Amino acid sequence: MTPPRRTRRRPQPPPAPQPPRSPATEAAEAAETAGTKGPGDNPERLYSVAGSGDGARAELDLVTLIVARSAPPVSATPEQAAVLRLCTAPLSVAELSAYLRLPFSTMTVLLTELITAELVQARAPIVRQALPDRSLLEAVMHGLQRL
Repeated sequence: MTPPRRTRRRPQPPPAPQPPRSPATEAAEAAETAGTKGPGDNPERLYSVAGSGDGARAELDLVTLIVARSAPPVSATPEQAAVLRLCTAPLSVAELSAYLRLPFSTMTVLLTELITAELVQARAPIVRQALPDRSLLEAVMHGLQRL
């Protein structure tokens, strides 16, 4: 049996010092990395978005449609303004949560504040009837056969 071969470690030269960075360079790098992280990565950020309300929440599902009633007021937070801009056409809570990169629980708190302020309207999704009337389908079929 042969003993394991070991190599001697040699000391590495110290790394070269980095040139001083300007504040503009640091700001540009911060802006680049800010887009990669979602707001949901920071629990403190979620708390500030959700606010410190009384804890009451509106009954919202993932498929509940949200529609803006007006443009964002000046006093709106950035998240509230984003919701109001996105909801010019009906969007589900799940879509809003994905677009804003916020968890569903935080989104329900945010939407509850907007519903209370009467800035958005929540409505159930439009559900089609399960099955069409059989007599109507037969009448259409017979009419098409006569053509």
